[in-house]
Amino acid sequence: MGSQMQIAVLPMILFVALLASAPQIFAACSRIINVPVAVTGRSVIINGEQIDGIYPDILRSLMEKDTCKFALSAVPRARMELMFETGRADLLIPASRTPKRDEHGIFVPMIYNRATLISIESNRPVVTSVQDLLDKKDLKVALVRGFDYGPAYQDLIKELTRQKRLYFDTDPLSVARLLKAGIADVTIMAPSILAGVIMDDARVQDMLEKLRFEPIPELPWGDSGAYISKKSLTAEDTAALKDILEQVAKSGMVWKGFQRYYPANVLKESIRPR
Repeated sequence: MGSQMQIAVLPMILFVALLASAPQIFAACSRIINVPVAVTGRSVIINGEQIDGIYPDILRSLMEKDTCKFALSAVPRARMELMFETGRADLLIPASRTPKRDEHGIFVPMIYNRATLISIESNRPVVTSVQDLLDKKDLKVALVRGFDYGPAYQDLIKELTRQKRLYFDTDPLSVARLLKAGIADVTIMAPSILAGVIMDDARVQDMLEKLRFEPIPELPWGDSGAYISKKSLTAEDTAALKDILEQVAKSGMVWKGFQRYYPANVLKESIRPR
């Protein structure tokens, strides 16, 4: 545990140095870009008024280069999704690619990720598929409201709701506490998200070494990155943001950010470089 925490809190100067080496030539945006964010492991860390993490670090680095200016604000996950869908958010970051989000935004891939079934270590048989999970009716499932990992995930939500086996909560930390208390048996999300909030909260830190990750075929590796709103931006600002984010993706800084914030065993199950 001690070595993992040390990895997670490497001096920020190392990460800033990485960001400084990224491509320098971007087009500027015509106005401030509105970016509501929600707690997402160490991708986005919110502590009161302070917003930190892998993606806020990157956006602030871009502002220092006199490119686009970003106004970050902390909101619950479900509200963030609604703001994006209704054109009140210019950027949705980080976000897994889904058909629903494609309706509202232009996607820029930055990293590969996947959601897995996550639980606290036990002797129960391995869950091998969505149908296997549905058949194990004694397992209670806790999910974060507003998370979306595609059509199979949405179909699973509907069936678990019908079976009355589903708990919805507002954020990953609340789900972690449900798992620790034994109120829920399993969750589904990217391991980096759950591990990130666990590492930062003393009430659940002892869970980190006990987590069990079970990939299921209906939730394969997919793209994660950022969505640019189709509703709120001019064509010029859309093009500028797309150019900026594509260059960030090509620079490799997102993957290196994950390596600095997370222990290797967590990344193995949930994050891959592009």
